[in-house]
Amino acid sequence: MSETDPTRLALLRFVERVQLRDLARTRRWIADEERLQAERRRGAEEKPPPPDWLLEQGLNKSSPPVYVHLGDCWNAGKRSKGIEREQARNAIAEGVRACPHCRPDSALRMLD
Repeated sequence: MSETDPTRLALLRFVERVQLRDLARTRRWIADEERLQAERRRGAEEKPPPPDWLLEQGLNKSSPPVYVHLGDCWNAGKRSKGIEREQARNAIAEGVRACPHCRPDSALRMLD
């Protein structure tokens, strides 16, 4: 072994520095993930509850409404907005169709 060859101790110190750098990076990743999970949890806690009823609008602003849905209906379109119970009853009474999947007319006791 020549004088310029690294010693076993020098090699071990090098490995230690690499591992410390890797440990620091892993700890940053853990902190980032903990922060993201906390933000998701806070977002879920602060999210307002869905409306009880939805009115699905037509394709454009001049189109009549298409359906009345329950607030958690899986089939409600993106053009749906929350409405009150009386508005849902009035819409169905005025001829807006009740969603055939969630059946808001049953929940409103408005069956024929």
